[in-house]
Amino acid sequence: MRLSRAKILGKLRDAIVNLDIKSVQQACRAAIDAGIPAYEAIMDGMAKGIEIVGEKYEKGEYFLPELIMAGETMKEGMKVLEPYLKSEGVKKIGKVVIGTVKGDLHDIGKNIVVTLLEAAGAQVIDLGVDVPPEKFVEAVKQNNPDIVGMSALLTTTMIEMENVIKALKEAGQRDKVKIIIGGPPTTQEYSEMIGADAAARDAVEGVNICKSWLTKK
Repeated sequence: MRLSRAKILGKLRDAIVNLDIKSVQQACRAAIDAGIPAYEAIMDGMAKGIEIVGEKYEKGEYFLPELIMAGETMKEGMKVLEPYLKSEGVKKIGKVVIGTVKGDLHDIGKNIVVTLLEAAGAQVIDLGVDVPPEKFVEAVKQNNPDIVGMSALLTTTMIEMENVIKALKEAGQRDKVKIIIGGPPTTQEYSEMIGADAAARDAVEGVNICKSWLTKK
């Protein structure tokens, strides 16, 4: 019996929440077989699961190992869907430079944002982890992006976000880009205090903010 679109997307969501790599691969194949576009499978299926994982983390039901495993589960699903994304010819919507700030080696949330942005049609320049301010500045000068995204997991490293913004100002690049910050310790109040344009509570919200900026260009 063929599953409905809603059931397949529900299976994708649940596979991420349950950290089930085998199920996510099966659900991704089922989505393609059912004619669901790869982009929809990602955003309406796996991304919804990531959202729930984030909520469970905030409530103390999930911890760092579960966050890492959710990211790995999504990666395995992406392996199935990526070839179809390319063939769907998703329209390019803009360019984003992203990285985890200096002193911070965590990249789970950042990697999920990269995956979702690329699925949405953005060209993403991923600078990786432990990225110093000058590397962000250099990337902005070289790539002329629409958005700079910064991630931090620790309160001790999120202060580097302000240093990046200062460095962009000094280099005359700040007004050329929108800046979004993300990670558990960041808040909208903090983003306003350091001169960023937005803060995201989780990967899905971050991607939605970026998409709203890119589609308004």
